[in-house]
Amino acid sequence: MHMKQHARRLILPILLFLTGIGVQQTLPDLPEFIAQNETFSLLNTVVLYFSTAWLVSRGMAMVLDKAGGNRPYPRLLKDLIAAILFVIAFTATSALFMGQGAIGALAGSGIVLAVIGFAIRNVVADTLSGIALAVEGPFRIGDWIDIDTLAQAKAVEIGWRTTRLQTLDGTYVILPNSQISRQRITNYSAPKREFRAQINITLDHVLSIGKAREIMLEALGKAQLIQQDPKPDIRVRSYEEGGISYTIRYWVPRFERAVDCRDEVYSLIDDALRSAGSIAPYRRIQLINAGADTMPDGSGGDGSKPLPLDQLS
Repeated sequence: MHMKQHARRLILPILLFLTGIGVQQTLPDLPEFIAQNETFSLLNTVVLYFSTAWLVSRGMAMVLDKAGGNRPYPRLLKDLIAAILFVIAFTATSALFMGQGAIGALAGSGIVLAVIGFAIRNVVADTLSGIALAVEGPFRIGDWIDIDTLAQAKAVEIGWRTTRLQTLDGTYVILPNSQISRQRITNYSAPKREFRAQINITLDHVLSIGKAREIMLEALGKAQLIQQDPKPDIRVRSYEEGGISYTIRYWVPRFERAVDCRDEVYSLIDDALRSAGSIAPYRRIQLINAGADTMPDGSGGDGSKPLPLDQLS
């Protein structure tokens, strides 16, 4: 919500609050039958209580929207603040009219509330989990998150009972807050939108580590989708009989472009390695198992050069 909209939403609570203050200040100057009317004074106090709660809740909503920027705080948090403020105003009003009798009435209804709470325990669990998510803020609206075993999607709305998500393929997912709170949550959009992704690739021993790094880094330098600052890097993952495994690490600007970035990285590295004449270990194994006489470089399956025909027995 824009600041102008917030400003318009503040007009009515401000007018109501100022009216209450004005009446309170000018009460001695009003006609005697009004000034000495206890009910009128109490009603004016009630107006002050609720107008203050209304004004503060609207002001807090404006502050949260401004502080959130591109990652707005969930509506649930604003609703929670407003609910707490109005409950305080209602409690103060009850105490004002009934004194200690209000506290006794609330205590007497405890058993009834316990029975109702047991009957709607799932709803209560979802609601309390929603409040916890709003207060702790593991993710906000617009964040791309991975909820372990449940979904990988963008947060669209965080409500009292459920959270609504939208996946990369446009599927709309609605999850109860109690289920989300029990799972591990990975946020790809916090604290920054960009994050580092990685892929693994295994190359033949024919290509030295230094040369392989040089070829792949040069290819990654031509990428248009991944970030070049920080620059991509390559680490040796393992050195085994089947080949040398590398981990290519690169930075993705936004999660929704992760798949496109991965495809670009694979394509560039594949083209560069093919141009350099590299062969993947699994391809070498397939050739040997198929009984091929020679490898693509003209050597035998064991690395030796093929013998001339006149030397074959």
